[in-house]
Amino acid sequence: MKPHYPRIRKVPTHSGSTAIQVGYYTGKRFQLTKHIGSSKDAEKVSELVQIAKEYIRSHTPQMEIDFNPQSEEILFKRGITITNSCLSEAYAYLEGVYNRLGFSKLGNDILKHFAMMRILEPASKIRSMMLLEKYFNVPYKKTTVFRELESLVGLKEEVQRIAMAYAKTHLGFDFSLVFYDVTTLYFETHKEDDLRRNGYSKDNKVGQPQILVGLVVNDIGFPIYYDIFKGNTFEGKTILPVILDMVQRYRIEKFSVVADAGMLSEDNLTEIEKRGIRYIVGARVGYLRFEEAQSIAGSLNQTDKKIIRQGGVLYEYSLNRAKKDKVDNDQQVEKARYYLKHPATVFRRAKFLSTDGKKQFSLNEALINKHRLLEGIKGYKTNITDVPDELLIERYKDLWKIEQSFRMAKSDLEARPIYHRKETSIKYHILIVFVALCMARVIEVEKAESVKNVMDKLKDKWTITLTDEISGNSLKVLLDKKPH
Repeated sequence: MKPHYPRIRKVPTHSGSTAIQVGYYTGKRFQLTKHIGSSKDAEKVSELVQIAKEYIRSHTPQMEIDFNPQSEEILFKRGITITNSCLSEAYAYLEGVYNRLGFSKLGNDILKHFAMMRILEPASKIRSMMLLEKYFNVPYKKTTVFRELESLVGLKEEVQRIAMAYAKTHLGFDFSLVFYDVTTLYFETHKEDDLRRNGYSKDNKVGQPQILVGLVVNDIGFPIYYDIFKGNTFEGKTILPVILDMVQRYRIEKFSVVADAGMLSEDNLTEIEKRGIRYIVGARVGYLRFEEAQSIAGSLNQTDKKIIRQGGVLYEYSLNRAKKDKVDNDQQVEKARYYLKHPATVFRRAKFLSTDGKKQFSLNEALINKHRLLEGIKGYKTNITDVPDELLIERYKDLWKIEQSFRMAKSDLEARPIYHRKETSIKYHILIVFVALCMARVIEVEKAESVKNVMDKLKDKWTITLTDEISGNSLKVLLDKKPH
């Protein structure tokens, strides 16, 4: 017996036309509710079908669902239940990115799933298990998942090899230029251990233990290598082990690294040059003697974009930087003068304030004059001589790409704070974040928008499975908006 659902029926007439009718079945008999019209023209018949649909929608609150596409009848049914829902579009897209990167070669579903979840909706490992089942119908048992996660630690080297292979094949990467920087990731605890140590925090989390993560990216910010260091390690001591390990491990012949000013000490630079590695690092012009600053400022002569090279250091003058430096120096001078008038308020040393150690303060006029001379001047130390100076400076300014990668890892992927306690847990957490960062970079390049916006759109596209309670037939429907 056919159910009593409103439906649209197409009936051939004796004249050769097609009649469009609205009605329902009582037993095996069709009860006509409304005759919409008839026509021999296919286009007109389609218009009549649309009119019939509107008629049913205006008279009943039921959904139009086609459980039997072989039939010409269009049903508007009741008795429909949602038996399943998942983000199949999001899963397919994220899995596709993971596979294109080459990580599928690892044959490790737990790495794939937790990296996908780190992008879609970053959360703790326990909550990620719940979300994997909610969003993807992928269940994990709490009793076994952490044991499986611990096995990821041994995949670090292979993961980095895969990331490098992708960069070489698809991004033209050849080690001729890499960018290196360090960030800190803090823990929601105040207990230290061998790895989690108190140190200078870039997150302003004084008193909370942290780790340092050194990250190497290519010229578009795609990550190719990382390492973890104790939280109290001076960041300048991280770059040499990373670079030398990369050069040795991957047998690199031509290698150039770009890093921030505080990254390479004179000892590091000497060792790097001894190894034949080329570099561009920021030079701290504030350490120049007054006579040196005076000579450099005179040579640049406040000419916008002018560059001079002295003793392995490039100096560039920028009008925009000069304006910013002047504002900063003016503020520091005012601060120093305020402290002179209110010495009791001096809790820490001001930049332009001198003291004889007996709470007797005075303006450091020589230092002020030197900083005035250096307004607008930026230094770049390099041992590269076969590349135009303008291009070297341009490459250094690309350091923002690694800073963007760190911001993405910390914000979009929520790498911090870290709630793990064991060293093994910390290591597999960073590995998952690294894989997710590789995926996120590919997504942003492909979609030309932030990974967060892409994920927000995908999280609205639910695939629901509808089941007809009478016939038992099921139908999958993709919704463009999240069901409420």
